[in-house]
Order: sequence, then structure tokens, then C-alpha cells
Amino acid sequence: MEDFYRIRRLPPYVFEEVNKAKAKARNAGADIIDLGMGNPDLPAPPHVIEKLKETLGKPRTDRYSASRAFPDCAARRPRTMSAVSG
Repeated sequence: MEDFYRIRRLPPYVFEEVNKAKAKARNAGADIIDLGMGNPDLPAPPHVIEKLKETLGKPRTDRYSASRAFPDCAARRPRTMSAVSG
């Protein structure tokens, strides 16, 4: 199956590029301290888990956020997307 032409025009996924660079450095013997995507190394605290359980299934929390983002960011988005995807 052939990729959609616009997919090929997208820039590389930045986290994949970072992961490749980290792997290359590690393979070369570098000692890497990974402060990357924020993957936790400890379980969530019990009070956080309890609050999540409390809110699951409530209609108010079963939707995407109604946030309108930051106004300056929202204003730049169309220009950025036009520049990236044409």
C-alpha cells in the first residue's frame, strides 16, 4: 500500500529522532541520562489512583478538554500548518 503523499511530506517524528540519537550514543559507550518523554520510574501515588477511580465514567470527564489553548498559539497554528503541509 502506498503512503498518502502528504504523509511523506511531514517532518520526522522528533521523539523517534531523539531515540535514535540516544541509541547511537549508548551503542558508542556514552552514559546517557534520559530526561526524555517523562516516563515514570515509580507507580502513581495512591491518592492519584483513587481520584482517577472516582472520576471514571462520569459524563463530565468522558470528553476531551474544552480548552481553547493559548490564544497566540492558536493564532499561529494555521500559518504553521500551511508552511508544513502546503
